[in-house]
Amino acid sequence: MKIPLSWLREFVEIDIPPELLAEKLTAAGLEVAKIEYIGVPQARVEGLRYPNSDHLVWDRSKLLLGAIREVKPHPNADRLVLAMVDYGGAEIEQCVTGAPNLFEFKGQTLDKPLYTIIALEGAEVWDGHSDEPKRMILKEKPLRGIPNRSMVCSEKELGMSESHDGIILMREDPGYAPGTPAQDVLGDVIFEIELTPNLARCYSVFGVAREIAALLDKPLKAPDYAVQESGEPVSGTVEITITDSKLNPRFTAMLLRNTRIQPSPEWLQRRLQAVGQRPINNIVDVTNYVMFEMGQPLHAFDYDRLIAHAGGKTPHLTTRLARPGETLKTLDGTVRELTPKDIVITDNSDTPISLAAVMGGFDTEISDDTTNVLLEAANWEFISIRRTTHAHKLFSEAGTRFSRGVHPSQAMLGVRRGIELMRQTGGGAVARGVIDVYPDPAPVIKIDLPESEIRRIMGMDFSASEAAALLKRAAFEVTVEGEVMHVTVPDYRLDIGTGVVGQADLIEEIARINGFEHIPVTIITDEMPPQRPNPHLTLEEKTRDLLTQLGFREQISYRLTTPEAEALLVPAGAESSLPKVDYIRLANPITLDKTVLRHTLLSSLLGNAIENARYTNRQQVFEIGSIYLPREGEVLPDEPRRLGILITGARHIGGGWMGADTDAVVDFFDLKGAVEHLLAGLHVEGAHFARAEHTSYHPGRSAALVINGVNAGTFGELHPLVARAIGWESDPVLLGELDLDAILNAARPLFRLTPLPVTPPVLQDVALVVNDTVSAEAVEQVIRKAGGDLLKGVRLFDVYTGDQIPAGHKSLAYALTYQTDERTLTDKEVASVHAKIVKAAERELGAKLRA
Repeated sequence: MKIPLSWLREFVEIDIPPELLAEKLTAAGLEVAKIEYIGVPQARVEGLRYPNSDHLVWDRSKLLLGAIREVKPHPNADRLVLAMVDYGGAEIEQCVTGAPNLFEFKGQTLDKPLYTIIALEGAEVWDGHSDEPKRMILKEKPLRGIPNRSMVCSEKELGMSESHDGIILMREDPGYAPGTPAQDVLGDVIFEIELTPNLARCYSVFGVAREIAALLDKPLKAPDYAVQESGEPVSGTVEITITDSKLNPRFTAMLLRNTRIQPSPEWLQRRLQAVGQRPINNIVDVTNYVMFEMGQPLHAFDYDRLIAHAGGKTPHLTTRLARPGETLKTLDGTVRELTPKDIVITDNSDTPISLAAVMGGFDTEISDDTTNVLLEAANWEFISIRRTTHAHKLFSEAGTRFSRGVHPSQAMLGVRRGIELMRQTGGGAVARGVIDVYPDPAPVIKIDLPESEIRRIMGMDFSASEAAALLKRAAFEVTVEGEVMHVTVPDYRLDIGTGVVGQADLIEEIARINGFEHIPVTIITDEMPPQRPNPHLTLEEKTRDLLTQLGFREQISYRLTTPEAEALLVPAGAESSLPKVDYIRLANPITLDKTVLRHTLLSSLLGNAIENARYTNRQQVFEIGSIYLPREGEVLPDEPRRLGILITGARHIGGGWMGADTDAVVDFFDLKGAVEHLLAGLHVEGAHFARAEHTSYHPGRSAALVINGVNAGTFGELHPLVARAIGWESDPVLLGELDLDAILNAARPLFRLTPLPVTPPVLQDVALVVNDTVSAEAVEQVIRKAGGDLLKGVRLFDVYTGDQIPAGHKSLAYALTYQTDERTLTDKEVASVHAKIVKAAERELGAKLRA
């Protein structure tokens, strides 16, 4: 939100540099993200974080306010004129200019001067004719035979905007004498403030001024809410019905008769432009002006159109929820289908004429022919407005304020301020009185705050009188009785709670106004609480460490997805292996691709992989996060933790754990090795791999992790049909989803350490031909059992099918390590154990020793 310093000064005296003010606002919670300087110099304040600006500083002696007294034709050029400018000097300055907005005055001596900014010889300005930002110094030179040493300036030449269609022209007296430095007339500082939703009270210039008054301990001057009422009474001109006071707590209206639609005064237009708004006409501009000034959005109806809608009768406006099938043509000309959660304003025929708090209707808008204006200032339930803005994608300044909360009290102030400004800018007579429908007035919040509670929560000593003085600076009403403060909260402070929550809010307010930087840094005086271990958290962090050791990177993705996205993980016609339970659905999803809580991590892993594939051909990531499964009879879902792993692309890039074959891509065994590394690092006992049948994985290239007889997840190559469905066209994807809770529960914090061997090992290989249906794990179990204590290590290093291997069979080659600490093994001892292993494999598995 843009806040001009010149506008702030209408409400509060500011006697510190803008940069220091920005620091104070930021420290108080109103973050000033940027400071924009218009013509004025930047203050140099030691230690402040705002960078030096390269903006154009207007020379106070060479860039001045000028009054154009006469516009003469150029004797040698039809497209040039001679502007005779009074700049407070001894003589009128003649400026040669081609500004098109002066041509209508060509050949005229002006009884009422036009005001502009004149740049005298030697002034530095921006080159208005250059496409690239470029500064220039004015020097005297003739233009079509006429000497010229000065220039009347456009906004672009002064660095105010990119407008170069004409020079700055002020048809109204700016209140300064010719020759006044341009800095004093149009110079300004614009703060760009980023506000959090809890600072709804600050979404206006006056709201920020209130904060400044509290922080600087300065008096605050409120806008003028007085109205000159001279017309017939407003009573009987319109009827208002509120069907639900929770959705529409208050509705106020005032009537302006016989006004004119015309451009707004220049001061008002400049104010709107400073906050980023485009001036339209005096009525529309006033509604925007009041919203930015004090935070209350307004809406203006063409009163005669309302009467026409009512068939010549008294207009009757009703606020209610929209009904299914209703539509509304909004101000932008779009016909919108309303939802049953939209609040609408209807006419006598119960037809919607406005989308409350978001956008008015096309049929009752202000036009150039409008003469009678009904001005509405209402209050709306913020959650409904937030829902409507997102549903219709209508994000407006009014919607922003209402969706964060505006107190009903502001409606009366806003309608009075707006109707008077409309009268001042367009003429007419304001009908006497205000239509005010306020069924359930908001309660006044009162809080008792003991002095001792401040010390307990904040850790600082404040007497009740000292704390009361700080709260009064922020417009709280406070009376002190002994050590207790009785506080009445300003109505616009929707962020202050009640009871103990309200006490904490008040203490925060005391600290904020006093300055958080004044809270002393102290060492805890109490005894440190006992430090209790959190084994699961420790093991979860160790899981991260083990995977990052292998080169994996952690990703964190949204827990929200859609059923359709997860359905892509199941090939068409297959029975899903994913959890067969209902989804936890969001009542009010922010976007269409985040409507339910996920059942699996696979969808987010693959979604991110598709995005990242545009930038790299090798990915190696993991994610630790919960899935969400409803529990029968329970409000909250079960949230088991899962570990997701994904690798794809080249096996080796400049070093790594996957080997040195730079041409190879990763396969199932690379992923299996990562899982084995993780299990070994966590000292998980009772784990083995089994054949898996999961619809999301490639048949025959996947495995289940089984821990103590319980399935703890599946991993393997992505099913080709799933890859095609999600649009994956690169190298095979290896991924898995493991039950992290099951893994960590099986991890052993205490484990047996084996001393380093003191005797040399004997290394031998064995290749066994077995049936295709026999798993490598089954073969390894037989080998270990038969090898006994002398067999220290078994490692599968080759799987072969093809020539010399019978059909339906495969060759499994194992590297065996024989060793004992008692002695060096002889060849005879090793041969005996080796033969025993071969015989056991033949007997139990039907294996044959490969020749």
